[in-house]
Amino acid sequence: MDMEPAVSLDRIGALELFASLPAEALEPVRAAMRTARVEKDAVIFRQGDPVSRAYALASGSVRIVQGGADGGQAIVRFIAPGEMFGTVPLFTDHRFPADAVAVEPSTVLTWSEPQLLDLMTRYPAIAINLIRALGERMAQLQERVRELTTWRAEQRIAQAVLRLAAQSGRDGSRGTTIEIPLRRKDLAEFAGTTLHTASRTVAAWEKAGLLESRGQRLTIHDLDAIRRLAEGEED
Repeated sequence: MDMEPAVSLDRIGALELFASLPAEALEPVRAAMRTARVEKDAVIFRQGDPVSRAYALASGSVRIVQGGADGGQAIVRFIAPGEMFGTVPLFTDHRFPADAVAVEPSTVLTWSEPQLLDLMTRYPAIAINLIRALGERMAQLQERVRELTTWRAEQRIAQAVLRLAAQSGRDGSRGTTIEIPLRRKDLAEFAGTTLHTASRTVAAWEKAGLLESRGQRLTIHDLDAIRRLAEGEED
């Protein structure tokens, strides 16, 4: 990871970990922070490695990929600007449960465990933000487990598209564009299905005019139709 110039206080204040902090608290947060630029496909940390720092994303996007003993892997989550990642293990077993890989050139911010604990002691709102974010993550993971066990592949793909649109969608004249670059393989792993199924399903939706894919950017033309597909209704 290459070091880069300091991130503005406004951008730090927009991070979910530091939301609602008073202005005077942001300078100590920045003083304790390391800023690094990572290139596309760079591994930020690896599954099983020891944890010593908490991470947040200032720009770009990151995929969190968990591998199994059988050699298979699944995308647990995508990280968009403003979100934290790799933080939970600081408070559990101090081992990363998954790989973090840059989807595109990204700016990563980190704090050591002692620095983060000190900031939490000084500014309890950080701990509240952390608890809130972890609660949201847990609820999402529980929902995904339910979907994997009870939903058809097409529904899971539609729901994956909706999640990504809610996380990083940008509305424009052509529809809602997911700002995270997506390979078909990414969408398949995130939805818990095969590459063949994901490719075939997205191609059918493109043909029907529900969405389009250009340069790894997915633009949704009809969110309501995708929502109906996720709910198991025929479009």
